[in-house]
Amino acid sequence: MKSEELRARLAEHAGGQGLIGAVLAVQHGDEITEAAYGVLDKEFGYPATIDSIFQIGSITKVWTATLIMQLADEGLLDLDTPVAHYLPGFRVTDEAASAAVTVRQLLSHVGGFDGDIFDDYGDGDDAVQRYVDALAGPARQLFPPGSQWSYCNSGYVVLGRIVSVLTGQTWETALRERIVAPLGMTYLATSPAEAIRHRVAMGHIEGPGGELVKAPIWGMPRSNAPAGATLTMAARDLLAFARMHQRLGLASDGTRVLSQESALAMREPQAKVPGDGPLADHWGLGWELFQAESGLIIGHDGGTVGQSALLRMVPERDVAIVLLTNGGGVHKLRDLVAGLLDELAGTTLPPFPVPPAVPPQVDPEFFTGHYESGTIAADVIRDGDALAVGLRPIGPAATLPEDEKPELTPVVPLNRRALISVGRPRGFHEVYTFIGDGERAEFLHMGRAVPRAVPRA
Repeated sequence: MKSEELRARLAEHAGGQGLIGAVLAVQHGDEITEAAYGVLDKEFGYPATIDSIFQIGSITKVWTATLIMQLADEGLLDLDTPVAHYLPGFRVTDEAASAAVTVRQLLSHVGGFDGDIFDDYGDGDDAVQRYVDALAGPARQLFPPGSQWSYCNSGYVVLGRIVSVLTGQTWETALRERIVAPLGMTYLATSPAEAIRHRVAMGHIEGPGGELVKAPIWGMPRSNAPAGATLTMAARDLLAFARMHQRLGLASDGTRVLSQESALAMREPQAKVPGDGPLADHWGLGWELFQAESGLIIGHDGGTVGQSALLRMVPERDVAIVLLTNGGGVHKLRDLVAGLLDELAGTTLPPFPVPPAVPPQVDPEFFTGHYESGTIAADVIRDGDALAVGLRPIGPAATLPEDEKPELTPVVPLNRRALISVGRPRGFHEVYTFIGDGERAEFLHMGRAVPRAVPRA
């Protein structure tokens, strides 16, 4: 594919969806094509280029998982050994879970404890250690380790701490020496101080009137770096990481970065993702796994403050796609990504669910009520035959004044255990899955399991 064609297609889709800026990189065999669109900063109008760096958010988790698998290759850890063996004194709220949860369970998001904890412990080299040492307070246990899947940022910070302890280095230094240097990456940063040396994207978020505005901050705390708070790079460098995994651990020059056995193991399903939402069907050891009719698609998404990222690979066809944006969201360009995968790999992305023409009959009382985690409060409300979901960030993630009510999202039943939004607030219909065998759901699941709770006074 020619770069001019890719630029035209990116501009058509991104412009049509009102994105601020984007960079797209496509690899097909030995051919790599890149394109840029828009600006890095809406206020100052700096043009986005293919060398610009964007935050990759939670795609970082696959990098952390790769570091863990390297340590397993070296015989320094076993995936099925409890975390407490490598981090003596490790504790979350539940003592039994603290002693039992394994490295494998954290890699596949089945650790069972609260995952959205974004406490800031400063910019020092001890930020991750201080975060992990403090988990006994906020990291309450939602369910026993291994019993359910729930996306867990805090689990990946714990994995980052294991990397530091076993290598004697900070997570950032280990990342650079073990992955960045062997892959020859040049447009990459792990901190704001490094990012400012590059053409760096600024995030944009939705303002009060719905218009995208410059985000109030650039980045998230260093304490969450192993989960996706800080890693920033050009699309081509993320593509080099993906290519290494496609080549089963080999860099382009033949350097062995990861064993073939570990690269394959990371693609093996470890946990089923509940529901029928936009996330993967299963989770591997770091990777999201999408089972399409034409074969397996591997990838991960990422989101930070006004920036989002997408990585998709079809190893059997030697195809990878990277999309980085700084306002508007990568999923608004799903049609573009789907078209490229179809053309280059003959692979069709699983479709996002849509509201049924005739919603099934359900018991509304199973869904209704209040649900709350450390960062999300949700209410499912019934008004006659109509249902709506109201979400509100709480704790460190709170953005609304206490007396301001969250906007309600009208929903209809998707099936007997899920509701789906009528509108498309993020470019797709939101799916709310409910878990429980009794008369009322125990958890509202939106990638994270949010337990039923008593409403706050």
